[in-house]
Amino acid sequence: MFGWEFPPHISGGLGTACHGLTKGLANNNVEVLFVMPSASGDEDKSAVDIINASDIAVSESCRNVKEFLEKVQFIRIGSNLVPYMDPREFSEMIANLKEGQIEDFKLSYGQKYRFSGKYGTNLMEEVVRYALVAGEIALRERFDVIHAHDWLTYLAGIAAKRISGKPLVVHMHATEFDRSGNNINTEVYDIERMGMREADMVVAVSHLTRNIVINKYGIHPDKVVTIHNAVDFQSFTQLQIERGVPEKIVTFLGRITYQKGPEYFIEAANKVLKKYPNVRFVMAGSGDLLNRSIRRVAKLGISHKFHFTGFLKGTEVKQMFAYSDVYVMPSVSEPFGISPLEAMKANVPTIISKQSGVAEVLKHAIKVDFWDIDAMADSIYGLLTYPALSNMAVKNGLSEVNALKWDAAASQLKDIYIRLLK
Repeated sequence: MFGWEFPPHISGGLGTACHGLTKGLANNNVEVLFVMPSASGDEDKSAVDIINASDIAVSESCRNVKEFLEKVQFIRIGSNLVPYMDPREFSEMIANLKEGQIEDFKLSYGQKYRFSGKYGTNLMEEVVRYALVAGEIALRERFDVIHAHDWLTYLAGIAAKRISGKPLVVHMHATEFDRSGNNINTEVYDIERMGMREADMVVAVSHLTRNIVINKYGIHPDKVVTIHNAVDFQSFTQLQIERGVPEKIVTFLGRITYQKGPEYFIEAANKVLKKYPNVRFVMAGSGDLLNRSIRRVAKLGISHKFHFTGFLKGTEVKQMFAYSDVYVMPSVSEPFGISPLEAMKANVPTIISKQSGVAEVLKHAIKVDFWDIDAMADSIYGLLTYPALSNMAVKNGLSEVNALKWDAAASQLKDIYIRLLK
């Protein structure tokens, strides 16, 4: 299994989902070798064996460099790259094998590449080198199926498949259309499409994502299956916190990017404050729209009622939910969305956009269109004002999320693996 991050070092839902799925697979008697670019050594290895790609030298098994590169279709790219968090202007990417690449590869032949495992300026270079290391790992290890999570690992999955001949499953957690709307990065789109075309099966985290995969990428419907995410609450504990403010708290938690809809949250907050001033709004996260969001809050004159916490992780996230009276996820396009499940487990009534995959499995979260700031404001006001409504959402929501288990999702995955091996 190829991933990019794994708890406790995560920047979003991808690492959380990989952790839940691998634990679920272990409970379904599936052994997982989890490959990641840069392991820190403190990852949870109770359910997986972790392979640190930074420890692998691409050399020993690859005797014929030219043949190896032809199988992997090594991709040369320039150095002017931008982060995954804001994918606008990737440098030109050349998909066809060139003789010069063989010479470049020979220079680093037998050496290890120190991956950052982050989403920095050399991201695409790391994605490509990860594919080379994946080919080496495929020659060294014994395995039955290859599973690659999101576009960052698709080239690695393709390389492993071409080297080993084993079936490939690719997992689509978020498409480029989710991240960037219609202003997509074509290089990322091409990698996503290539990965799904080469895969033997594509797993989408929601019917919403499945439809995008079929209609926007041209993948045959028979090859795309939906497996909804879940949440691991085994280690969950209700935190007892002491508030520093008397007002009620409404929370947005996620990347402050176009995809997550922070601007709609701000406009809804402004409407709520005109009717219900005894409330504070919190925007927890970071992203390319942070500065614009701060400026908009200042312009509306509500900065004394608005808090920007920056990126939260681990216990900080649990503390934020413990402080919250209402949680809002106003995503423009959310393939699934694990945070509402975490909020509901923490007894926080939740409002989610209809444009989210998690809306397919939740009956007791309030659902609004992301663009309908009046409906969003009304929903926030209702949960703050009417205890009966809030209590009902908490009680029913808790029983609902408790039924969403990673073991069940992993069991569906195992069935796919078995089918591909027949």
